[in-house]
Amino acid sequence: MIIDFHTHTFPEKIAHRAVEELKGKSGTPAYTDGTNGDLLRKAKKAGVDLSVIQPVATSPSQVVSINDHAARVNEEYHNAGLLSFGCMHPDFSDYRSELKRIRENALPGIKLHPVYQGADLDDIRFLRVISCAAEQELMVLTHMGWDIGFPGVEHCSPRMAAHVLKEIGEFSFILAHMAGWKQWEEAKDCLAGTGVYLDTSVSVGRLHAAPGSSWSAEELQMLDTEGFLSMHRAFGGDRILFATDSPWSEQTEAISFIRELPLDNMQKEKILGKNAEDLLRKHKVRIYSSESSS
Repeated sequence: MIIDFHTHTFPEKIAHRAVEELKGKSGTPAYTDGTNGDLLRKAKKAGVDLSVIQPVATSPSQVVSINDHAARVNEEYHNAGLLSFGCMHPDFSDYRSELKRIRENALPGIKLHPVYQGADLDDIRFLRVISCAAEQELMVLTHMGWDIGFPGVEHCSPRMAAHVLKEIGEFSFILAHMAGWKQWEEAKDCLAGTGVYLDTSVSVGRLHAAPGSSWSAEELQMLDTEGFLSMHRAFGGDRILFATDSPWSEQTEAISFIRELPLDNMQKEKILGKNAEDLLRKHKVRIYSSESSS
């Protein structure tokens, strides 16, 4: 089973506008049109059994409606290969009640994006949200490192993640982009040996520039084989989750990178799906795919 633990879709009425706006910010192409249907079509073509959607609230006023939509996605697509997390914003005032509602609606976790939400990951506003989410036994997945759409803006460094762990303790903490996009050495220094999970989204191989992009080939080089293996050695093979950040990287290409690593088949299968299965089952999430259910 292949599980893509970090993808994005949008409601049909705003999908085109959202994708075009984000393409402009990142200077990179999109590989789906941002809809659930297109993600499912591309996932099936790539051999992905389950795509986990990670919605982002860019303002507090979006939180409730995004979580309502996530619950509807899970109801409609629960046996079709999609599973959605919920979201939270650090400035959402009644975060305790909303996190409880997220849990009651069987959303398995929350996605945070400190860059889009304008606060440091270890700011007290995030710390109280994360602490409450951990109490509710929700997974927490956060953007980590730099963001291609916001050059020079640092809100979620590995050092900040280490501070979160110091303040809150161990919980199911998933650090996107191999624990720090373009900050991978710092990630090893600050976080190796902790219980965090890493996802591989837009961190392996090479990103592609959109027509007219100002990014150089060197700037779009991600972890190569040896760089990935170094992270694998530092964090262990049980803590890495396959992810693409779809639509911002292509699922088939990302799978090929993992398949071609000089690791044994068991280690590759752990990364591509087994680790994610174990984590979801730990949180009592029933796992379905478009082909089978369990």
